[in-house]
Amino acid sequence: MAINLTKGQRISLTKETNGLSNLRIGLGWDPAEQKQGFLGALLKGSTNIDCDASILMLDSNGKIRTKENVIYFGNLRSSNESVIHMGDNLTGEGEGDDEQILIDLNKIPSDIDKLVFVVNIYDCKKRNQHFGMIKNAYIRVMDSSNNNELLRYNLTDSYSNMTALTVAEIYRHGQEWKFAAVGEGTNDVSLSNIVRKFN
Repeated sequence: MAINLTKGQRISLTKETNGLSNLRIGLGWDPAEQKQGFLGALLKGSTNIDCDASILMLDSNGKIRTKENVIYFGNLRSSNESVIHMGDNLTGEGEGDDEQILIDLNKIPSDIDKLVFVVNIYDCKKRNQHFGMIKNAYIRVMDSSNNNELLRYNLTDSYSNMTALTVAEIYRHGQEWKFAAVGEGTNDVSLSNIVRKFN
């Protein structure tokens, strides 16, 4: 049975998964129902929200060393394929995960200490969109061999007017890998804005 985490909670992935190294990370969200008001007809065409999940691979100083350490829809694989993004979902509609990432913890280079999972809304400024227009957001960790769900973090805060989220982190702690449920919203309008904070 999957472990449900709350914001701020940390857990040993190594202990809880019996040292499992091949993980599938699923991220999901749904568009919230838009209120139909006087301008409802005009707004109808702009309800699709394109959320993009990305992974920042940080060194022990919390920095991104090279652009190859940013895994997103434009760079789907890390150089040694320890992190593989399975592709972009443009709307968030439908059941199940919207985007998935495969991670092999045994292949993560020794100079990488942390994986940060972020989600931002593509073109949010132009489309006037924010995370208050999203519901049912979550991240879950699965055994990649059988898709058995090991842990889940449902984001329950109000992220109205926020345009990016740091969802979770997987990080080294001695000989272990740990998972942290973060759930912090920011006003970054693009992935490049987020990346700049780690340069």
